[in-house]
Amino acid sequence: MATPDFIREIRASAGHQLLWLPGVSAVVFDDEGRVLLGQRADNHRWALISGIPDPGEQPALAIVREVEEETGVRVAVERMVAVRSGRQVTYPNGDICQFMDLCFRCRALGGEARVNDDESLAVGWFALDDLPELTDYHHFRIKQALSDEPTWFEPVTSQ
Repeated sequence: MATPDFIREIRASAGHQLLWLPGVSAVVFDDEGRVLLGQRADNHRWALISGIPDPGEQPALAIVREVEEETGVRVAVERMVAVRSGRQVTYPNGDICQFMDLCFRCRALGGEARVNDDESLAVGWFALDDLPELTDYHHFRIKQALSDEPTWFEPVTSQ
């Protein structure tokens, strides 16, 4: 994902130290039950569409914006499927981030799936039985979006 200007401003004074950031992702289904994926320009891997909300932006509005910006597809948010804190990531430039991912199930409303910005090499709809290689967390979010289970979060264990 491209680095938003507000994060560049924080980095100017914070340097490469760990930043805890909000993130949004979407499991987008079309009328045929296919899922929308993008091949990321930064690591060439296929992934669910994701991004960072702007300051003050509601997470559901952020994912609607991100999906359209990255893929040209307009979506409606149906529900949240997972809330998860990810692992720390160190980028090639030395920046360290950790994201709190809010994942939404979305329904495609229109638009043509296409590469719509410089964050993706390819964009496409995939049948659930013909997905490209994805991480376990991508598969988990797709499974959650297909289920009728409540929003997933890491359970608190008693001590």
